[in-house]
Amino acid sequence: MKKAMSLGAIVATALAAGCAGSLAQTPPISDGTVKIGVLTDMTGVFSDLAGAGAVTSVQMAIDDFVEQAKPSFKVELVSADHQNKPDIGAGIARQWYDTGNVDLITDVINSGVALAVSGVAESKNRMLIVTGSGSTRLTNEQCSANTISYTWDTYSNANGQSRIVKSLGLDTWYFVAVDYALGKSLVTEASAAIGRSGGTVSGTVYHPISTIDLSSFLLQAQGSKAKVIGFANAGADLLNSIKAARDFNITPGQAIVPLVGTITEVNALGAAAAQGMILVEPFYWDLDELSRQWSRRFFAKFGKMPNFVQAGAYSAVMNYLKAVQTAKTDEPGAVMKQLKSAPINDMFARNGHIRADGRMVHDLYLVQVKAPNEVKEKWDYYNVRETIPGEEAFQPLATSKCRLVTQ
Repeated sequence: MKKAMSLGAIVATALAAGCAGSLAQTPPISDGTVKIGVLTDMTGVFSDLAGAGAVTSVQMAIDDFVEQAKPSFKVELVSADHQNKPDIGAGIARQWYDTGNVDLITDVINSGVALAVSGVAESKNRMLIVTGSGSTRLTNEQCSANTISYTWDTYSNANGQSRIVKSLGLDTWYFVAVDYALGKSLVTEASAAIGRSGGTVSGTVYHPISTIDLSSFLLQAQGSKAKVIGFANAGADLLNSIKAARDFNITPGQAIVPLVGTITEVNALGAAAAQGMILVEPFYWDLDELSRQWSRRFFAKFGKMPNFVQAGAYSAVMNYLKAVQTAKTDEPGAVMKQLKSAPINDMFARNGHIRADGRMVHDLYLVQVKAPNEVKEKWDYYNVRETIPGEEAFQPLATSKCRLVTQ
């Protein structure tokens, strides 16, 4: 006959079973190391927007986290150039996840690359935080429980720019767009936003990525007589578009509005050439003391002030590492749950939080480039015209096409 267990033994057994179940559900840090991969454009059209600057900002996040949090695990960084080719990006991601022990990939500037890598991350059950690309498909038709869209998207930028339809009466638009996922998404989102604001779109012309000669495309835009020529491209393509528009003497007859302009392009153009341009920015280095302090540290390391892609990479990696430490695991489900449960307010984001669809919602800024005589120092380029609350800037969940969202 078996001897009856004492109450103490029963409690001890139950506690032991509970602890064992907890340990089984929450595995510890794999190999005692968290490895982060920056998959970016190091030499192509987006290299100034992300590239080495994004790698620098992620290394800063790792160094700051290790110094401040003193984690029990190691943190390592790897980086690679995806060459703006989705197949190369997906191949690198697959190798990193399969044999490189990479827990998180970030940046993935170029929407085609980001969509391809998001599919790989989901199939491998690893994490991806997109800080460079802005396709809304990442949080709509191709949303994933493994992917966060962190800094911007085509909906938010187009929605922000459409505010000038009412405020400045710029109600007829013609788009010069890059012929791949980014340009097409920008045109779709901007056309809808302009329509909601009472404006109209008279036409669109698409150019190949990395086009040097944009004359024929700009002549079509000029011939449209639209009040606004909207550039639905980014990086070097945007820079070449603006320079060509100046050469063709398009302004002031028609307003030039970049849908994804950043301080990187403004600095390359100079205040005189960019004067008066209105941009939607997720981040401005001179916004407040917190952004200034971090940005001056970045400048000391990189020699340039950060744009939103680079600042967003720092914020994303820092908050990811904090979530890993809090969750006590690098298991993607547990880390994602922690990230989605915590508000985000730091040097990059104000009033930030991550929704069920993977969209990190935060405030955006409608800025205008200063006249040269207003610029007090290099990089002092913006007047902030308006703060756009995140809930107004990004696509409402009510209209989401993401399978993860409960309507």
